[in-house]
Amino acid sequence: MDFSLPHLWASMGLFARMIAIILLFMSAASLLVMFERIVVFAKSRSESYRFAEKMAKVLSGGDLKAAADAGLTKQVGHIGRVINAGLLAFKLAPLGDAHRDTAIESVARALERQAAREVQVFKRGLGVLATVGSTAPFVGLLGTVMGIVNAFQAMASSGSGGLGTVSAGIAEALITTAFGLLVAIPAVMAFNFLQGWVDARAVDISESSNEFLDAISKHYAKG
Repeated sequence: MDFSLPHLWASMGLFARMIAIILLFMSAASLLVMFERIVVFAKSRSESYRFAEKMAKVLSGGDLKAAADAGLTKQVGHIGRVINAGLLAFKLAPLGDAHRDTAIESVARALERQAAREVQVFKRGLGVLATVGSTAPFVGLLGTVMGIVNAFQAMASSGSGGLGTVSAGIAEALITTAFGLLVAIPAVMAFNFLQGWVDARAVDISESSNEFLDAISKHYAKG
């Protein structure tokens, strides 16, 4: 049997071709999400590292007011956006030791809200990978089932039996299952990798938020 793509396409029925086209679109969608997320993640990580270096220099003097007025608001990455939310909350909080607990609580809520937003942004598109990874094999299997049905119908209409009569049709039908697996496997691998990356960044954000809250507490303790 010729397994070249033109021959396989020519031998497919209309339903099998529709399945192949659907799987092709699913593959394109998963690849698009995969590469877009990798670019976004790499950019955010690089910006976060640069922000951490700059903010560490500002905070080394222990002056949180100067840090709040530093203006590090552009291209700061996920950590930068979270810390900037905390700095804004600190800047707007009431002054004085009497309002210490209120200010710290306000900063903590701001950090928590922005952290949730950042994680949600990171997860954008991962649902597509999960959907493709879980459904592509079944879409391919649907094409295979219908191909086998067509092969047996052809055997019934021809009036001849034997494996040789239906082997070519079954082999062609199984191509859709193979195609479905080829689409699903990279999608599942990409989803697991990117989900692990998101979980790791969530830990980084949590640690950075806790360190910033410690700095806030020390600021009020000095005051």
